[in-house]
Amino acid sequence: MKKNMGNADRLIRILIAISIGVLYYTGVIDGTVAIVLGVLAIVFLLTSFISFCPLYVPFGITTCKARK
Repeated sequence: MKKNMGNADRLIRILIAISIGVLYYTGVIDGTVAIVLGVLAIVFLLTSFISFCPLYVPFGITTCKARK
């Protein structure tokens, strides 16, 4: 896998995942919405840690800086 996520993209995904966790912990979200957002948060964290988003590949998107 070639990295296709830059630092800003990774940071935004981690912040969104943390926000979802806080919303669940405080009881703002529950039920089916909490499950769906929880799965999304896990996916965001996993893709952030490996710096690769499979959905970027078909569209040719990359947020990494080009190496010289």
